[in-house]
Amino acid sequence: MSIPVVYVGADVSKASIDFRFQDQSFQLPNTRSGFSKLQARLLPLEGRVLPHVICEATGGYQNPLVDYLHEHSIAVSVINPRQVRDFARSRGILEKTDLLDARVLAAYGASNSPAPQNPRPPHMRRLAALLGARDHFVASRTEEKNRLQQCEDSWLRSQIERAIAFFDREIKKIEAQLLALRDSDPTLKANADRLDQVAGLDWRGSLGILGYLPELGSLNRRSVAKLAGLAPLNHDSGQFRGQRHIAGGRAQVRRLLYLASLSAIRYNRIFKDFYTKLRAAGKPGKVALTAVARKLLVLLNSALKNPNLSLAN
Repeated sequence: MSIPVVYVGADVSKASIDFRFQDQSFQLPNTRSGFSKLQARLLPLEGRVLPHVICEATGGYQNPLVDYLHEHSIAVSVINPRQVRDFARSRGILEKTDLLDARVLAAYGASNSPAPQNPRPPHMRRLAALLGARDHFVASRTEEKNRLQQCEDSWLRSQIERAIAFFDREIKKIEAQLLALRDSDPTLKANADRLDQVAGLDWRGSLGILGYLPELGSLNRRSVAKLAGLAPLNHDSGQFRGQRHIAGGRAQVRRLLYLASLSAIRYNRIFKDFYTKLRAAGKPGKVALTAVARKLLVLLNSALKNPNLSLAN
């Protein structure tokens, strides 16, 4: 006889976490002592039910809780906040409070039965952190460069130039850490080197896709495209057939793939021909480039699945 799963809603904030467990609502600090108190509430039910904690991605505040649950073999899933909000609206729940959000998360788990997430290895967690830091500095540098173009005051221009130089140095430091991390783990290096073989990707793009899309190589082509937000979604009703559009997914992955696609349609014969045929068929440039990005992603996914797949241009 299988043991029933009981879903625990966890609405995470910086200092505290609101929980919904069966018919109980309670708040605990977002610390290891708070997590221990949660575990103490779950222990008496061991063997009778399987607790499964459901929380949202909250900019990293959920990470200590998720790590603790993985350490103690308690199932946990981190859900996209947009999915949870859409679920709440479908239930007619328009209000938003911490306790109510915890109830919604528990109900989301019971209705959707999400698969528990596996713990990410430490080197993959550090890869994601370094990539996020690099993206932040690159965005800040771009903002300063834009300000420099509009600035006429000589003193302010020198200040902005110093800020740009600072970001240049910090980005180089982070990139050195990224390369060292890649070379320190044989699997990460092998996967990054494999993706490097695809035209349009450099080592930064390869590590970025591996860090932001760790599921690469474990999904089918439709699932990986949907996860990246590159799958065309139907908009049909009755006799009406609307245009297909992409939506959702991971913006960082799409950005990297778009940049790689711009290079691929110039230097890779297969992608260049594919893009040219789409344009000749009347597809707008952006639509054609999105199709190239999707085709590129499917190729990268297949490359990790099948080490013998040829990636020749």
